[in-house]
Amino acid sequence: MRSTFIDTATIIAVGSELLTPYRADSNSLFLTGRLNDLAIEVQGKVIVGDDQKMLAVAIERGLNDADLIVMTGGLGPTDDDITRDTLATVLNAPLVERQEILSLIQARFAAHKLKMPEINRRQALVPRGAEIISNGHGTAPGLWLEWRERVIIALPGPPRELEPMFDGQVLKRLALRVPSLRLARRVVGVSGRAESQVEEQVRPLYARWKERDPVVRATILGSLGQVELHLSTRASNLREAEISLNLAVEELVGALGRDVYTTEGLPLEQVVGTRLRSHGLRVALAESCTGGLLASRLTDVPGSSAYLDLAVVTYSNLEKINLLGVPVALIETHGAVSEAVALAMASGVAARAKADIGVGVTGIAGPAGGTTAKPVGTVFIAVAGVGVELVKLFAFRGERDMVKHQASQAALDMLRRILDDHE
Repeated sequence: MRSTFIDTATIIAVGSELLTPYRADSNSLFLTGRLNDLAIEVQGKVIVGDDQKMLAVAIERGLNDADLIVMTGGLGPTDDDITRDTLATVLNAPLVERQEILSLIQARFAAHKLKMPEINRRQALVPRGAEIISNGHGTAPGLWLEWRERVIIALPGPPRELEPMFDGQVLKRLALRVPSLRLARRVVGVSGRAESQVEEQVRPLYARWKERDPVVRATILGSLGQVELHLSTRASNLREAEISLNLAVEELVGALGRDVYTTEGLPLEQVVGTRLRSHGLRVALAESCTGGLLASRLTDVPGSSAYLDLAVVTYSNLEKINLLGVPVALIETHGAVSEAVALAMASGVAARAKADIGVGVTGIAGPAGGTTAKPVGTVFIAVAGVGVELVKLFAFRGERDMVKHQASQAALDMLRRILDDHE
């Protein structure tokens, strides 16, 4: 006998438009957040087009795998709105017309001095035994069904309808069906290591966390220039969950050291900005191959005027010379993409702005411009100031936008490490 508590969930988004590049499934993000607040673990999400067979498979799988299915979309009046019909088939619960729904739809049209199209009558058909979730912002009601100790919730697709329906009617009802647990999450950000390197280093911790009470779960996510470790746990109270997570985070920091740049899920540019502010330091940027991306990321953080003095994109050699004072001889001898020029850019922009720290970035983002000696992806990054002159050579892979992003990430990380060492 399965527990009547709701512990796990699957989200099914219905609609062929969600399988195109023109419409994103934002509802799943909203629902995941709300369910997690109730300590309901979302074990899967799936998008299904307007195909009854495919949707039936998704529903059957969800009923087998989770305590709760939340469906979005497919409740409209047209032939491609298949959620009601598919639920009726899978649950062997024939559709019946509900007069109270029909009356509400008719009244909604009448309020706008319109006659209800006959096609909207379909929205009054619901699987037998379903309870209605009223919709104050549209014509499609939601559905609450219970089947063999499983709960199925079907909601309309438009967020302006779904969100108030969930918050106003579904949330408190689900709260009565969940164990008295609280969910806590932490995101640990890592830079300077590849995903496989991080995984190898922290894998011994996973087994230790599984033996704990409460259990700590971990997911590793790698992206350009960084790795994220998502930790979660559930406990009878939030304090107990937080204590467990804090211990796990301490162990991660112990294993990964200064490669950890945040234990609170903060973006690297915000971490760097906080360091600059706390030290009372100001920075100036000279960018070439990143085209202003480094400045854009730093200024994405509110209040960045407290620590960013000047940012210039000196793409041509002439402006490296005119604006930053890079000696002509350096460019002629070493080339614009070189250690010497990167350092001269960093020193030059700091001097021009009278800033405490200068950062210089020069490289080859591609797809053209590479040579055997300096292939596409070659980037030199320099930081000068607070008693430090540091230049690093990087060999990034990927398309032009990928090289630019990795270069901006590496520059921020170099700056972070120098600031961490600054007293």
